[in-house]
Amino acid sequence: MFGFRSTPPPSYGADAVVTGAGSGIGRAFAIELARRGGRVVCADISLERAQETVRLLAVRGYAVQCDVADRSQVEDLALFAELEFGGAPTVVINNAGVGIGGQPVGSIGFDNWNWALGINLWGVIHGCETFVPQLLAAGRGGVINVASAAGFAAAPTMGPYNVGKAGVMSLSETLAAELSGTGVRVSVLCPTFVKTNVAVDGRIAAKSSQLAQNLMRWTGFSPERVAVGTLDAFDKGRLYVVPQLDAKAIWLAKRLTPALYARGAGLLNRLMPDEPAPHSQLQSASTTGK
Repeated sequence: MFGFRSTPPPSYGADAVVTGAGSGIGRAFAIELARRGGRVVCADISLERAQETVRLLAVRGYAVQCDVADRSQVEDLALFAELEFGGAPTVVINNAGVGIGGQPVGSIGFDNWNWALGINLWGVIHGCETFVPQLLAAGRGGVINVASAAGFAAAPTMGPYNVGKAGVMSLSETLAAELSGTGVRVSVLCPTFVKTNVAVDGRIAAKSSQLAQNLMRWTGFSPERVAVGTLDAFDKGRLYVVPQLDAKAIWLAKRLTPALYARGAGLLNRLMPDEPAPHSQLQSASTTGK
């Protein structure tokens, strides 16, 4: 009597590429993929941070400096991964992202819009346009795009961040439809607060940054918990990964009562006013680790 050999889930033994792998969720993804027996190309705008992550891996990893806002650097990253792996990667995680907030639309400044969308949205677009043809040709594996509950929560004074993450969600939904039946899967991660440095390293007004740090400390999930849950959901073929109850509640409220939700969000914003941040305050150090 012959049994069937089960196919391992795609996150196990994967040849993976992770952007923003130098810290936070990206580092947690890289470590967990390595724990599952995979090889990981760890890309980050900081080569030093990427190398730190590689030293933490249980298997051989590769550190690459990459600014995802630069299409040519993402194309070089794909070529490097293909040469090291001897073929297309199995899993691509477009994780690189930056935080920005504290200013209403009309006073944000176009340089801040360009900076935030260049990384949070165009970085994911570059990753999908570059890697999806490789995955499609191989007919297996998939893409995990890291968005945020901000993509549907649309909180006030977070315009560039909300728009970027909403775009990542829409791109992921489009990809999921286009790749249906090809063997290539898509998941989009939409967390709320995760214990990372995104509020410290981004361009966020002082009071907003402090509030975000407090919420991360009090209610945030660990990056490791988010990474494990997302990879498990990806293996099961889930499109949306919404790991926290508050994000699920926001999703439901927004869909059931959109007008009431918008008025409520505006009221909360007025009850917790933030000091207008001077333009220079939104120019702090950036990071590509979500």
